[in-house]
Amino acid sequence: MSPGRKPTLAVIGATGAVGTVMLDLLSMREDVWGEIRLAASPRSAGTKRRVRGVEVEVAALSEAIFDGADVAMFDVPDDVSAQWAPLAVTRGAVAVDNSAAFRMDPDVPLVVPEINPEQAANRPRGIIANANCTTLSLIVAVGALHRAFGLREMVVASYQAASGAGQAGIDTLYAQLGSVAGTRSLGQRAGDLRGVVGDLGPFPAPLALNVVPWAGSLKEDGWSSEELKIRDESRKILGLPDLKVSATCVRVPVITTHSVAVHAVFDSEVSREAAQHVLATAPGVVLADDPQDGEFPTPADVVGTDPTWVGRVRRSPDNARGLDFFVCGDNLRKGAALNTAQIAELVAAEFAAS
Repeated sequence: MSPGRKPTLAVIGATGAVGTVMLDLLSMREDVWGEIRLAASPRSAGTKRRVRGVEVEVAALSEAIFDGADVAMFDVPDDVSAQWAPLAVTRGAVAVDNSAAFRMDPDVPLVVPEINPEQAANRPRGIIANANCTTLSLIVAVGALHRAFGLREMVVASYQAASGAGQAGIDTLYAQLGSVAGTRSLGQRAGDLRGVVGDLGPFPAPLALNVVPWAGSLKEDGWSSEELKIRDESRKILGLPDLKVSATCVRVPVITTHSVAVHAVFDSEVSREAAQHVLATAPGVVLADDPQDGEFPTPADVVGTDPTWVGRVRRSPDNARGLDFFVCGDNLRKGAALNTAQIAELVAAEFAAS
């Protein structure tokens, strides 16, 4: 990068569900970029997307997109990132990757700017990873509480939106909702939904009028990949390699915004009031915690917003060091595009300071 100009940004996967949100964020956030290039699969090449009021043509992903680019943000499947992010680095760009391809690589920092922004500068491979959307839905709040009280363990249950499975998940849920709409007898006999909803899409069971206790792929001892990501990524982000984490991931009939019920145990005693104060003053967190007035976060109220929303804060009745709370976060924004954009902006700030 040469001083005296704004860095050039390449957005890879610009037309997908996350990429579309990314372009909106680039238009809304501080203008730290010079040229912005867009790339996607060949079927999207030639289309145009508006970024900061300018129509930008989408190019097919190729090596040339990285020539002269300073930062490349990847919102693509794991295998695409695994191939193209290292290539971007060889062309001189810092790769900021939203896939799972590099998250657990010891030479790739896993960054959440509200928690460990300093890690972004330590990137031996030239790559910075973005965490999984479910981890990001809870980790900003958990990180703030960890700084105050010292986290020892946590047990979480996720309520994950259909969009966590990509555009196919969104399309499948809308199609299933259309199939069941107006049929008031459905959901009252075992198996009746399966005969009506048709295509299950990326889900192993009907999602409309249902919850599905599964997200991800099968791993050892019956754990899913999504559940293990919460454990492994939380450990890395917080710098707690021995943190005890147990997660159960559940898919729910919500279009966008993940929710997570968290039970956390700390080194020191924690009162509800002390926890509320920490959360109310933490960057990137909004506390909505007055259940008497119906004030608590729900996906319907949180979708489309940037912060992590927290409510239902309670000290465990059986453990003075235990805390229970409920978290909501838009999985396409902070859970994906926003955190990626924030990481890229940390790199852009390095350029501005040089």
